[in-house]
Amino acid sequence: MTFVDRRTRCYMAWEASFARGQALLQDMLDRTTQADHYYSDEFPTYHNLLYYPGQHHPMPDKSQTYSVEAGNAELRHYLARLARRSRCFSRSLSALQSAIRVFVFAFNQRQLYRLAHPGYPAHILDFISPIS
Repeated sequence: MTFVDRRTRCYMAWEASFARGQALLQDMLDRTTQADHYYSDEFPTYHNLLYYPGQHHPMPDKSQTYSVEAGNAELRHYLARLARRSRCFSRSLSALQSAIRVFVFAFNQRQLYRLAHPGYPAHILDFISPIS
């Protein structure tokens, strides 16, 4: 699960889990920065969350959730373990969380770089420092 800022397209919160439950979503909502508007699909759990600092807009289509959908597509593109269940899957949840943590860090750095320097190309690998 991911929360994405629509202006910067940066990940605000993410979680790798076997289930998409109310406690997990509430925890993600509580630890992310506050927003004026929240857009989501019509998954029933979103309606039961205790506190939205701003307005919640459940959408029947993807007209307002395109940022998070694009971010999820980037995750599946760069992390093969998320692309298919039959190949390259993570046997360990902690290994998957570590891979996502590295990806989100590099992706967010690239997105912020692109906002500051729109004319310069940048690949996500440019924002991962080599391990010494």
